[in-house]
Amino acid sequence: MDTFLQTETGLDLFEEVQLAREVLLKVVVQTPLLCNVNLSERYKASVYLKREDLQAVRSYKIRGAYNKMNSLDQEEKKRGVVCASAGNHAQGVAYSCSLLNVHGVIFMPQTTPAQKIKKVEQFGKDHVEVILYGDSFDDAYERARAYAVENDSPFIHPFDDEKVIAGQGTVGLEILEAADFNIDYLFVPVGGGGLAAGVCTVFRQLSPATKIVGVEPSGAPSMKTAIDNGINLSLPSIDRFVDGAAVKKVGDLTFSVCKDVLHDVVLVPEGKVCSQILKLYNEEGMVVEPAGALSIAALDFYREQIENKNVVCVVSGSNNDILRTEEIKERSLLYEGLKHYFMVQFPQRPGALKEFVNDVLGEQDNISYFQYTQKNNRERGPAVVGLELRSRKDLKGLTERMEAKNISFTYLNENRELFTQLIG
Repeated sequence: MDTFLQTETGLDLFEEVQLAREVLLKVVVQTPLLCNVNLSERYKASVYLKREDLQAVRSYKIRGAYNKMNSLDQEEKKRGVVCASAGNHAQGVAYSCSLLNVHGVIFMPQTTPAQKIKKVEQFGKDHVEVILYGDSFDDAYERARAYAVENDSPFIHPFDDEKVIAGQGTVGLEILEAADFNIDYLFVPVGGGGLAAGVCTVFRQLSPATKIVGVEPSGAPSMKTAIDNGINLSLPSIDRFVDGAAVKKVGDLTFSVCKDVLHDVVLVPEGKVCSQILKLYNEEGMVVEPAGALSIAALDFYREQIENKNVVCVVSGSNNDILRTEEIKERSLLYEGLKHYFMVQFPQRPGALKEFVNDVLGEQDNISYFQYTQKNNRERGPAVVGLELRSRKDLKGLTERMEAKNISFTYLNENRELFTQLIG
């Protein structure tokens, strides 16, 4: 098959992936490709999971980081490396610094959870220096690029680099080596596109009949936007919740590969990602990060197409901060229609709340949030009330009972601006 991207070394990208495989043999875990019984039964298909969450650094990022850093000459290594990351890439670079005895300066946003910073320092040991800068990844990224120029140090890009793409592409080689069957569909998460571009490179060469579906969070549709418009655009703003797959702009190199090979790009709502995280934990005992759940969460959108097919989902990582558990549960309940917030105008008299509980709430309804401050000299006072319902169908009856009791209320779930101000 013809090649479609020649690298700076004169090799085509597929050859670079093959070389990366040799480099990484003794460095990365050849993670298993496991058939998942529950998912296979649910979707009436043969669903396999490529478990990159089982890597030493708990994500595939070590592949690209190490392959890139190993390719540096001795003089470049002596100058040390620089990168910017909010998590997994930083851990991959840090671990590579330790393995290659290279000094690394890693820029992370000041908002990075302490757990992630600690993991980077743990993997890098005394080989890395973490610098917290700015309020977002973009702030840290711009400072890291400037720092690399100022100190004449190689910058290790998280995705838009031939060696990084080639390293991530070894995931594709391992999938095909482990599969003793034809793969009909491959679902792969897309952030900056390094993993997707690497896997596309391999499958285009070795399994061109496989339909590769990229998966992005709805709040950060950078690859889909680029492909739909035929040009790599930067999004004005994104939802960073799925932090391992949320970028404003994919790589120019990764876009040039993916635009011609991806069969489709599916957008998954962040709330659905959260539901999938909880389901994997409860049903499989798997702990995955939001980006790690993306590919599996996308299966619902392809339910009819994948029936009776062989399907592979790449589980990209498991670096999930336990402090996010409540937020994950909250987003899941909101998405599933089981949690609802209202601003209720209560009469300022004794017994008003008791009447609300007795006459309005159903037997299975639960008040999970209540904020109220009594207002003097007013007939009514506003309270923000959060309710958890047993079924999404119960909402209609709840609102009908409030209307029947002449209770004035504002439904906050669909009022994003007001919801954000009052709930956070």
